[in-house]
Amino acid sequence: MDFAEKAHYSGPFDRHGIPLLDYHGHIGVQYNPIAIAQYGLGNYNLWRRTGDPARRKKFFLVADWLREHLETNANGLPVWNHHFDWEYRDMLKAPWYSGLAQGQGISVLVRAHRDSGDAAYLEPAKRAFASFQKPTTTGGVAFTDESGDLWFEEYIVSPPTHILNGFIWALWGVHDYFLATHDHSAQDLVGRGVRTLLHNLDRYDLGFWSLYEQSGTRIPMVASRFYHQLHIVQLRAMHRLTGEGKFAEVSDRWECYSRSRPNRARALCYKSAFKLCYY
Repeated sequence: MDFAEKAHYSGPFDRHGIPLLDYHGHIGVQYNPIAIAQYGLGNYNLWRRTGDPARRKKFFLVADWLREHLETNANGLPVWNHHFDWEYRDMLKAPWYSGLAQGQGISVLVRAHRDSGDAAYLEPAKRAFASFQKPTTTGGVAFTDESGDLWFEEYIVSPPTHILNGFIWALWGVHDYFLATHDHSAQDLVGRGVRTLLHNLDRYDLGFWSLYEQSGTRIPMVASRFYHQLHIVQLRAMHRLTGEGKFAEVSDRWECYSRSRPNRARALCYKSAFKLCYY
C-alpha cells in the first residue's frame, strides 16, 4: 500500500512537476486528482523510508497543488474536480468529484501539515472533510442505505454502486483526518464506515472471487485480478487498524480464491461477459 509504483511515474508532467494522465482520444492529457494524490503519497512514503530530499520536494509539490485546487461545487462544498467527461455506467459530466479523491487528498494534506507544521495544509483538509458529512444528494460523497449503513462513493451516480476499494481508501482519508485533528465527528464516521464493511463484506463474495462493486446488474461486476489482490491487502490493513477478525477471515478466504486457476479463469469469464454486456 505504499504507492511506490505511482511514485516512479515517468510522465507526462506539467511545467511545475505535477503528473498528468494521457487518456488519448478526445479526452487527451488531463489532471486527475486521484492520480496526483497517489503520486504524492508514494513520494511521501519513499521520502520517509529513504530520507531522499527529492522525494520530499515532489510530495510537497503535490500537497501545494491540492491546497490550491479545491473548488466549490454546485452545492457550495469544496471538492477536487475532474475536468473531463468520464464514462462509468452513466456519463460523468465535467466537472465531477469523487469520494476517493476527497479521501486521498486529505491523506496528503494532513501528512504535509504534520511534517511541516504549516497550518495552511490543515485548513484545506478541513474544508475537504465537509464532503464526508453531506449526502450525495446535496453535494457530498456520503450515502446512507436502507439499513442505515454509511457509504462513501467513489463515483456519484444514482443508484450508488458502492465500489469496494474506493470506499476503503476514502474511509482511510477520514481516519487520517481524525488522527490529525481528533475531530469526534470524523471518529464517528470512521466507526460507521467500519460497521458498513462488516455488515456488507459478504455481499462482495461470489464464493470464488470478489466483486468490484454492487452494480445491481444481472451479470455482476467481478473484480479484475489486480483489484481482487487490492481488496485482500486493504482488508488486511483494516484488520490491523481495527482488530476485527472478520477482515482477516475474509482476506484469507479471498487469497485462497486467487490461488485457484479455475477460480481465476471463472472470474475472467465473468469480467469479460460484464464488459460485453454493459460497456
